[in-house]
Amino acid sequence: MEVRHLAIIMDGNGRWAKSRGKKRYFGHNEGAKKIREITEFCMQIGIKFLTLYAFSTENWRRPKEEVDFLMNLLEKFLKRERKTYLQSQIAFKTIGDISILPIKIQQQIATLEEQTKHFGGLMQILALNYGSKDELRRAFLKLKERPNITEEDIEQCLDTAGIPEVDMLIRTGGEQRLSNFLLWQSAYAELFFTKTLWPDFSCDELKAMLEEFSLRQRRFGGV
Repeated sequence: MEVRHLAIIMDGNGRWAKSRGKKRYFGHNEGAKKIREITEFCMQIGIKFLTLYAFSTENWRRPKEEVDFLMNLLEKFLKRERKTYLQSQIAFKTIGDISILPIKIQQQIATLEEQTKHFGGLMQILALNYGSKDELRRAFLKLKERPNITEEDIEQCLDTAGIPEVDMLIRTGGEQRLSNFLLWQSAYAELFFTKTLWPDFSCDELKAMLEEFSLRQRRFGGV
């Protein structure tokens, strides 16, 4: 049993920094660096879709100073990782309502998606200003005039249209909840929770989880 679509809630950056006597910003910066390591590992082992929860619709409630830092970090991340995407032929995509992100970031996203859309290996999907409830709300607005709506109709109006459902969902940082992340797409996902904070999450720990996943039986409501 293989994992086609892996989703990760990257939690614990702030606590990681605090445990080292540093400000939360330091943890966010280290967490951004971890993304490349995990993405390249997933590509090497043949995972086709990797969705990372980067910034939620609820994260706007954080102090303005922190939100501004995260937007600046995202801009730098997209600029820095462009070379990695192109050299490693990683397709880049975002989900979420990016229309309220800074214009420069929207332009970076559009350019990266266009430049990498033909790559056929791993697709890295960043969830930005994403919340599953908001995604469903936007999908239902598209469907409001249609009669006899099917599950397939809904799926085609989600941000993840054309992407397979989540096989495996990991949350780092010790919390055991989905926090409004891919609720529809994770209906039959295998869930993994670890106390490891995101900057400390390793390829070895991910490998161990993947080995456990291979031993689980997925019945999808059957027997």
